[in-house]
Formats: sequence, C-alpha cells, structure tokens
Amino acid sequence: MAEGWGRALQAENFNFYSAGIEKHGKNPSAIKVMSEAGVDISSQESQTVDELPVDSFDYVITVCGHADDNCPYFPAKTKIIHHGFEDPPKLALAFTNKEKQLDCYRKVRDQIKSFIEKITDYL
Repeated sequence: MAEGWGRALQAENFNFYSAGIEKHGKNPSAIKVMSEAGVDISSQESQTVDELPVDSFDYVITVCGHADDNCPYFPAKTKIIHHGFEDPPKLALAFTNKEKQLDCYRKVRDQIKSFIEKITDYL
C-alpha cells in the first residue's frame, strides 16, 4: 500500500519501490481497499530487497517493526527511516466478518496515505 500511495501522491518527487524481507504474494484485501481509494496496486509484485538496486537508494523507509529489526545493509549514503504501521493481516485475524477485516486494511491504508502526503517532513 505504501508503494501505491507513494506513486499516486509523490511520483514527481521520488521513485517508490516496495520490498520485504520475504515474499508474500499479492494481497487481495490490500488491492481491494486501495482500489476503493482510487489507487490500483494490482500490478505490483511482492519482492524482496535483494531484487532491488539497493546501492542507488537515497532513502529506505521501513514501515513495520520486523523490517526495521531485520533491515539489510545499505550503503552509507542511504538514510534509513522507520515509520511503523500495524500489520493489516495480523489485525484482521481478530475478526471473522469480512467487512471488519477490510476495515483493518482501511485503517492502515489511511494512515499510510497521511504519512506519504507529509513524507518530506521525515527526510
């Protein structure tokens, strides 16, 4: 969701890539709630940091505690910023109702949007 918001709101200022410590595939719930907000992330692929050109990043922003704790090495010129968000799939586990599960994704979606809108405040 962060890559989608980044590309939708800040593409003129930054190139956004999303990667994790491990691949998880496409998340239909994330795709759905982002689509509700007018952002299509259905073509984004799950990838690992090893698949990205890590030596060319000015900034790396981790958005979950696991990524922050396990962030791989980046060249000294790369500024690493952590801004944590709750993990929607984990939040959704507390509910059996599909709409309540989606509300977990919507909550984090909106928090990420607010962060991306003000991203230069964090750099």
